Amino acid sequence: MTTAMPGNKKWLIVLGTVIMQMGLGTIYTWSLFNAQLVSKFGWELSSVSITFSITSFALAFATLFAGKLQDRFGLRRLTAAAGIILGLGLIISSQASSLPMFYLLAGVVVGYADGTAYITSLSNLIKWFPKNKGLISGVSVGAYGTGSLIFKYINGSLIESQGVSGAFLYWGIIVMIMIVIGSMLVREAPAPAEAQAVSGRAAAAGGTAIPAKDYTVKEMLRTKEAYLLFVIFFTACMSGLYLIGIVKDIGVTLAGLDVAAAANAVAMIAIFNTAGRLILGALSDRMSRLKLLSITLAVTAAAMFTLSYATLNYGLFFTCVAAIAFCFGGNITVFPAIVSDFFGLKNHSKNYGVVYQGFGIGALSGSFIAALLGGFKPTFIIIGLLCILACLIAVSLKAPGQKRAREKGMSLKPSRPTA
Repeated sequence: MTTAMPGNKKWLIVLGTVIMQMGLGTIYTWSLFNAQLVSKFGWELSSVSITFSITSFALAFATLFAGKLQDRFGLRRLTAAAGIILGLGLIISSQASSLPMFYLLAGVVVGYADGTAYITSLSNLIKWFPKNKGLISGVSVGAYGTGSLIFKYINGSLIESQGVSGAFLYWGIIVMIMIVIGSMLVREAPAPAEAQAVSGRAAAAGGTAIPAKDYTVKEMLRTKEAYLLFVIFFTACMSGLYLIGIVKDIGVTLAGLDVAAAANAVAMIAIFNTAGRLILGALSDRMSRLKLLSITLAVTAAAMFTLSYATLNYGLFFTCVAAIAFCFGGNITVFPAIVSDFFGLKNHSKNYGVVYQGFGIGALSGSFIAALLGGFKPTFIIIGLLCILACLIAVSLKAPGQKRAREKGMSLKPSRPTA
């Protein structure tokens, strides 16, 4: 028991978070709109696709301030407001007719609102279940991925029946309703009591990390572990996000697949990405999270080198894609729990918001490296090498003050009663 709250009430919080996360995850259907906007307005595809890069940066940037906003307004008000703003951003986008308007509305506004609700609802749910942080993180982040998978079909149908502008209108209305309803079901987790913190620390299987205290952002940034975690998270995000953006192209170019066969990789990524979130999230509660992370990084490195050096066929291509997507989904699920293992639960949304900037930077770094080196294969090699480096860091990394905390825990053991 983390609190005195009845179990059925806590599962309402889970349900509300899942509904919100599914609505928030719909932004990853943006690729459906690129070609349609090009066709309607005659813009360059590269210019239109920048919109989602802006969305990703705004999302990551928002996580830096979401914790402070939650302290001021409360979780329910903040997530409800974020849902309304996100929905309005999409609804007003249905009337937009210029790229700057799309950059502002679908990019900055939607991304910032999405990141605000994402980080606060995820951190809140983890606080309710400190003994099962990996599993519950997998449920929340998995719902985010599931939302993108389901809405690929919903938004695709809306585009066909209503046109691209009409699709923005209905998409905004649906998402707004989902997030507001979800926000009504959640309840803010109380500040972790000392007993809860101890039980949460003990639940970090295999001694993943035992925080000696709840770190503030300033205190976290004074530790070398914060920067090492950032490097690992940046590498994990870049590997997955780069693959997601170009998987269809590498299927055609490197594996010699036809366009229809290569397009199947898009659906495969969504499926294995979601599976990785659920499976590896639950597994991380039963073993050392850092050891699990080192394994996924090693697998990702092997898949990247295979894409670089092997003669690809249908089976080998899809095996590599599935492995990278599975590991990427697991990595971004396990990381919120690792941050809480290292720096405590009290300031989790703020601390994870800082580390989460690796997502925004990683979103563009793969494409930047590809442009610099001039191709897929050199980029895969660089990402593979970075994964090996991140793997080595993960193997050797320990939580700040871990040894001191263990010694303190030993000293707290009751002594035998004297006669």
